[in-house]
Formats: sequence, C-alpha cells, structure tokens
Amino acid sequence: MAAKDFEFEFTEEAVIEMLRGNEEAEDWYDAMCEILPLWDMNTPERVAMFIAQCGHESNNFKVLSENLNYSAKALDAIFGKYFKRAGRDAQEYHRQPRKIANVIYANRMDNGDTNSGDGWRFRGGGILQLTGRYNYTEFAKEMEMSPEEAVDYVRTKKGALDSACWFWDTNNLNKYCDARDVKGATKRINGGYIGLEDREKHYKHAMEVLGGHWSPSKMVYETIRVGSRGPTVRAVQEELEIGADGIFGRGTEAHIKVWQEENGLTADGIMGPKSLALMFGD
Repeated sequence: MAAKDFEFEFTEEAVIEMLRGNEEAEDWYDAMCEILPLWDMNTPERVAMFIAQCGHESNNFKVLSENLNYSAKALDAIFGKYFKRAGRDAQEYHRQPRKIANVIYANRMDNGDTNSGDGWRFRGGGILQLTGRYNYTEFAKEMEMSPEEAVDYVRTKKGALDSACWFWDTNNLNKYCDARDVKGATKRINGGYIGLEDREKHYKHAMEVLGGHWSPSKMVYETIRVGSRGPTVRAVQEELEIGADGIFGRGTEAHIKVWQEENGLTADGIMGPKSLALMFGD
C-alpha cells in the first residue's frame, strides 16, 4: 500500500519499521497520509526528519500527554525554583500531576495563576509537547477551534501531527530538513542539543527506510566580521538567538562582543576559529 501526495513511495510498511515497537503504527500511517502533505511534508528528507525528531520527543509516537507524575524528591531536584527554593513543601505535591502542573506552569505562557487550572489544562500535548495557553491559542487559530478544543485535539493522532506540523511550519524547520541538518533542527526544536545522538540515529534509520541516504555532514564555518554575509553569519545569529538574516551588521557585532566577553574571549566582535570552535564545538 502506497500513499498519494508524496514525492516518493510512502508505505505502511515503512512507518511500521520506523515506529518499531509502536503497536498503533498502522493507524499513525493513515493519519500521516492525511495530515503530512497538507503541510508540504512530502519528501524523504522532510518526513525522515519529522519522524526522527518527533519520535525522540514522544518515545516513538507513544506519549501524547506530558507525564508530570514526579516524586517530592524529584520536584526539589528538577523544579527547585518552584518548590524548595520557593519555600514550597514538595511533599504536598508528591505524585500529584495536576497540582504539579498548576504550580510549574502558573503565570507564564499566558497561563493564569495556580488556582486557574491553566497549568494542567494546557500542559504538554502531542508529539512535540505543545505547552501553555499561548501556544494552544495560536495553534487553535490555525485550526479554527477554541484553545480548549485544541487541548483534546492534540492528544489524537491527527491532532498530534497537525500541532507538530504547525510548530514545524511556524519555525521554518523544513530548511533544516532539505539541508539534512539534524543538528540545526535539534537546536531549533530543543533549544540545545539534548538527545542529538539518538535523533541522528533515528534520522539515519528513517532515511534508509524511505529509500534515501544520509551521511553526517559537518558544516564548514568561515571567519566572519562586520560586512560578512552567508550561512556562517546566520548560524551564529541563531546561536545568539537574534534576528537570523545572514547579514553581519553592527547589531550582530555588539551581541558577539558580549558573548565573547562572557566566554573569556577577546571581545573584538570577529568570529574567528577560536570563537567558532567554542560556539559550535567543532
């Protein structure tokens, strides 16, 4: 069985292989055939990256709702700013996910206070863990539904795919797919490189299953300064979380100088070999 609207042969057998161990892989295939092409997720590179990244985040498409069943000890260790350091007794929240969510997600992401119930209502959902009233509201606008309806929708297979594709589209992640840049996609999704090795492993497997080929490519960074343009400038701007237009102006120079000073480097605003090696770990 092969799906239409893809630029390659996308089969149920391929999804079963990529989602190995997921007993609902056939149902995920049906949902993917309907949802992915709507978001231009239709090439081996895009589908492989999507499945690899979402699979890592959702335990191979098995977890569609955030697990907040933490012990008191874990709460103090992981969420110390909301418990131990805030003078809140974690023991009163031991293994109580609803109460925990209403504390750690209160008064941020457009959520109300601890008594509003927004923390629990808008906890992570879907294969990329959409979280917070703000994100649910923005996604709901795209789907023409209410935020409350979106809460339930993202916990269905189609909704989980739609919300992940919405995030993908909003953050222009297909540019990383087309470049086969697992590291870049990971940074955009995760904010860092947590789980990079596992994501790369899943991507390589997915590309092989879908008939593609992948070999780890290492971006070559060049020394840049005011007036420079191109992919190295854009990569640095993305690392600094400033406007990534690929143009090295005075604003970029100022941010680089601050970063260099914070990292014990000569704050000259020039990204040479030493600065680039520290920033990208290459």
